[in-house]
Amino acid sequence: MINPAPEFSRPVRADQIARHAQGITITADASERDALARRFNLLRLDRLEADYALSEESDAILARGRVRAELAQPCVATGVAVPETIDTDFHLRFVKESGEEAEAEELEIDSQDCDIIGYDGQMIDMGEAVAETLALAMTPYPRSTEADTFLREAGVLSEEQASPFAALLSLKDKKP
Repeated sequence: MINPAPEFSRPVRADQIARHAQGITITADASERDALARRFNLLRLDRLEADYALSEESDAILARGRVRAELAQPCVATGVAVPETIDTDFHLRFVKESGEEAEAEELEIDSQDCDIIGYDGQMIDMGEAVAETLALAMTPYPRSTEADTFLREAGVLSEEQASPFAALLSLKDKKP
């Protein structure tokens, strides 16, 4: 299966990492933002930019930076736009893929560890890495301020109303 070209591609050759050590800023243009909005099911992606610096480690390329974005996702209940501002640091580790299927290994990481991305040993794509970082930073189930009212009017029970304890409490209020 052929992977489609990334919507926001900023390739960096492995032999050019030193040029990116002092810091680079990348910004998605309007067409790139529109394509990413379609990919991530956003109503709008008004801004996407990142600052980053690269460094080499014996077996990897490290990227540290900050991604900033202005976007709107559809509310999970109503579909109306839920605006969101993303401003978050990232720490990525690009590791050369061997081309062989590695046995699945369970890794334990903590908040100080970085995300690991495989690459071909020739080039990394910082645009795609920033896009993936954005996707992970977005609110997973955005809710508008009208969501609870909409759901209540549609007859959807709240968590408290649907719990087994709510059913028991309703029995307590009934008179024999």
